[in-house]
Amino acid sequence: MKLAATRFVEALGTWGPGQSGPDAARARIRGLGQDPALVAAAGTVVSGADASVLQVIDAQYGGILATAASVLVVTRTWSRSATGAITADGATYDVRLVQGSPTWRVTEIHPSDPGPAVAPSSLAREVLTSDRIDLPPASRADVASGQVHDSVLEALLALAGTYRIGVSVVRSGHPTYVFGTSRLSDHPRGRAFDTWRIDGHPVVAGSTPQSLVTSYMRDVATAGSYNIGGPYALSGSGFFTDDTHHDHVHAGFAS
Repeated sequence: MKLAATRFVEALGTWGPGQSGPDAARARIRGLGQDPALVAAAGTVVSGADASVLQVIDAQYGGILATAASVLVVTRTWSRSATGAITADGATYDVRLVQGSPTWRVTEIHPSDPGPAVAPSSLAREVLTSDRIDLPPASRADVASGQVHDSVLEALLALAGTYRIGVSVVRSGHPTYVFGTSRLSDHPRGRAFDTWRIDGHPVVAGSTPQSLVTSYMRDVATAGSYNIGGPYALSGSGFFTDDTHHDHVHAGFAS
């Protein structure tokens, strides 16, 4: 399902000269055996730029059910105008899929929408300038929008004192509701962040020491999180594990 989601997003955001615009994007999506009508919901990644390259930073689960899933595809892009000017950008896409044959079928795509930047608070400025907190474009824009709670920013800075943190998702680009439920997620309210890499080690990699991930999860709790999900079951209040969280560490905050 991750492969189907990432191929879909890569096809939206990567093209050469003469292949820009929605018609060409629909042809690329059709070539994957996916629904070309979904291009209309893809947002600004489909543009009239002369050429574009999209890089997938990470693909993590937003939710898994028996025959349906949400995959969060975290990206950055570089587009080139007809004059040769390069513009760097990026977004996170909540890609919804249902089980199909021979591949999972994309049914929806929801691009991140962080909102405009505002004058940053001192906490936001510290997070944005930290060389120990790696924020993808959408998450960086979330922090710059002023819509991320101080509890999240304070926790990121506290954890960065011990770890180099690879953030995947903060606020936008995440399902509004916990996938498969009617329960509001903490992410779109600016009260959560997900970590896909710790000290250069992907959480999902078999070579990543379990002790590194579990220590990080416990330190997330110490930093104030009431709801910590990850790939391992830990004793104590607030910890949980499930299939969705085997590839990242979730940190949710009450306020």
